Amino acid sequence: MKTILVTGSNGQLGNEIRNLSIFCDFFNFIFTDFKELDISNFKNLEKFFAKNKIDFLINCAAYTNVDKAESEKEKAFLINGKAIENLVKMCEKYNCKLIHISTDYVFNGKNYFPYKEDHKENPNSVYGKSKLAGEKKIINSNIEYIILRTSWLYSSYGNNFVKTILKLAKKVEKLSVIFDQIGTPTYAGDLSKVIFHILKEKIEDKKNFKKGIYNFSNEGVCSWLKLIPIETKDFSSIAKRPHYSVLNKSKLKKEFDYEIPHWKDSLLNCLKTMR
Repeated sequence: MKTILVTGSNGQLGNEIRNLSIFCDFFNFIFTDFKELDISNFKNLEKFFAKNKIDFLINCAAYTNVDKAESEKEKAFLINGKAIENLVKMCEKYNCKLIHISTDYVFNGKNYFPYKEDHKENPNSVYGKSKLAGEKKIINSNIEYIILRTSWLYSSYGNNFVKTILKLAKKVEKLSVIFDQIGTPTYAGDLSKVIFHILKEKIEDKKNFKKGIYNFSNEGVCSWLKLIPIETKDFSSIAKRPHYSVLNKSKLKKEFDYEIPHWKDSLLNCLKTMR
């Protein structure tokens, strides 16, 4: 039985993967978060890999506070950049395959057509730059990897835009929400499902390993909820955010023969779970 290590397992995606793993009897899962395994600590990381035979690594660990990263640049690059180099070295040494979660923030968001995987990266924020630095560590290595870029991630776990709006709706009569940022809300539950699909159908067969970068978000496009619409410039935000975060998923759908749900259907599923 193959062993899969999931780092950052207490976050939105990590928890969704944990839920699915209950129904998965063909893999042995090890779930860790910062307290159990600090991926920025190379010595501890090496001890962990030496002790546990890891076949696949799903890295959900990341510094994700977009605004705070502007004042904590060193910490953002440590977790999203240097720590990824540590993981790459472990994958090289122990012949471990890597699935790494990245973001649309590696682009500047000035397009008016969906971003493909080979579009030129040009991040606006420290967060985006740190995530791109992590991607480069992986791409420039010799390991077997898949990088999944996603956008507007939400879940019944953790903090996210959906839960923020639900909380605010109970407290205030009027909500001012940005309307000029376009993208696709992505349910972490759906992202976890495509990861399991890749693991089960492709990665175990080396001939079918589709190494590279893939975009994944739900289908469909929207802006943030239009209650009292305001422009991005009128919203207090430290980091620059992409105005256009729509990703082209044709590569992933073709290579892995995968059907992606529409964001509206997935949002309803998430809300049912939260209830």
